[in-house]
Amino acid sequence: MPTLTLSENELIAACVRGEHRAQRQLYEQLAGLMLTVCRRYLKRREDAEEALLLGFAKMFRALPTYRFEGSFEGWVRRIMVNEALMQLRQRELTTVSFEEFVQPENLAVTAATADSALQAEDLLGLLATLPAGYRTVFNLYALEGYSHQEIADLLGISEGTSKSQLSKARALLQRRIQFTAISAN
Repeated sequence: MPTLTLSENELIAACVRGEHRAQRQLYEQLAGLMLTVCRRYLKRREDAEEALLLGFAKMFRALPTYRFEGSFEGWVRRIMVNEALMQLRQRELTTVSFEEFVQPENLAVTAATADSALQAEDLLGLLATLPAGYRTVFNLYALEGYSHQEIADLLGISEGTSKSQLSKARALLQRRIQFTAISAN
């Protein structure tokens, strides 16, 4: 990360004035984190990168409306999540599908014993294997902190469907973590 010579507020103000160096600095400061946010929703790196670029374009256009209330990073994150959801609808789904998952008979649902060697990258990889509907609800609820009502409104589903999809996503992740831990031994 580049060393900042401007405070966050000064950097934002310089971006609003159209100063390209400040825009580049803000991009470089946030791009890595925001790409990670986009990757949680989109399987293909290229789609996540496109969402990131489109999200930054929207962020720079909306920057004059930022009110300096709350976390700037949180404000940008919300833009990126919304852009990733738009890309998800266009790229992976015509509508977010919430198909039923049939549990394999040979995997019992137990507490994950994988406090083992699973790293954050491994967990993100497992998360990427979830069906798009499960992955989207899990990301919005568990990682972004949206309520079930907010998720329902964002995705055009019922609050009950959001809760059901979260439960199924957690169960499937637990099984996959357990399977990964067993396979590693």
